Amino acid sequence: MEVDKVVHLPRLSRVAVCGGTHGNELSGVYLVKELLKAKNVMKEDNDDEESPASVLMVLSNPWAVQQCRRYVNTDLNRCFTHAALSGPVSKKDPYEMIRSKELNALLGPKGSPEAVDLVCDLHNTTSNMGLCLVAYSDCDWICLHIFRYLQASTTVPTRSTMEIGPQPHGVVRSNIYTTMKHGVQHVLDWVRFYNSGTVFEGGFVDVYTTVKNMDYPRDSETGNITAAIHPQLQDRDFCPLRPEDPLFQTFSGETLRYKGKEPLYPFFINECAYYEKGIALSLARKRRVALPRIRVRAEQEQQANELGFASEEE
Repeated sequence: MEVDKVVHLPRLSRVAVCGGTHGNELSGVYLVKELLKAKNVMKEDNDDEESPASVLMVLSNPWAVQQCRRYVNTDLNRCFTHAALSGPVSKKDPYEMIRSKELNALLGPKGSPEAVDLVCDLHNTTSNMGLCLVAYSDCDWICLHIFRYLQASTTVPTRSTMEIGPQPHGVVRSNIYTTMKHGVQHVLDWVRFYNSGTVFEGGFVDVYTTVKNMDYPRDSETGNITAAIHPQLQDRDFCPLRPEDPLFQTFSGETLRYKGKEPLYPFFINECAYYEKGIALSLARKRRVALPRIRVRAEQEQQANELGFASEEE
């Protein structure tokens, strides 16, 4: 890759900040509510000012938020496959399946040119992961540049769903809420700079790519777990786990060691919500990704690109 070559990317005209996808992850719930109040005040004060981007605040799973539960019937995060979104609507569907179609209509349709350009989905974790951005591609230059900007702008570890912890579910901690608030503000600042034509220089970022998930040791007959995360591993998210390092401690006191062939980086260590999924921790490889210089595409070029997209559809 030519790091010095400028890559021109589309304008981010519509941005969504979503909280409460899981109704008991309260930092995002209260932050979205606060941002909605602030947006209404700003709208009253600045009716004549043109915003560089339309920012939509969304409370994703209001029923789960009302009940302070992760979900009502099923995990909303697992309801956005193309198959689920394209299926017929039925009153018998789980609430989150119905809600996912409503969100798809509001923010999408998924994969269409009408969809929002960037979604910042806010989550809490009980794991000690700091401020962590979860991106879904290592060549998504927008998300990776935002990640790099956050690293330079914050004093917390930054590793785009935004996961912030540790915070118990059903609880809001002021320091975690404030970290999330600052993180979201930095993301929106970056979008404003980007849309105004700022050139973001190329360089390198370290990313963690998931290798596998690990379950707890279990009784072969009952399926019950027989061990917990070892004290020497607990709270050491994104620290290297080397072969023969302590991994689990059985309830009878025995230490079970990591038998992998290479050092990997654990994260989501002992996440409360993942007990039901059979995940004790996830393991990742750390690697360095080269970023190109990027800049927003010129308006004329953007219009030509949109006309080309329309022609292809016809």
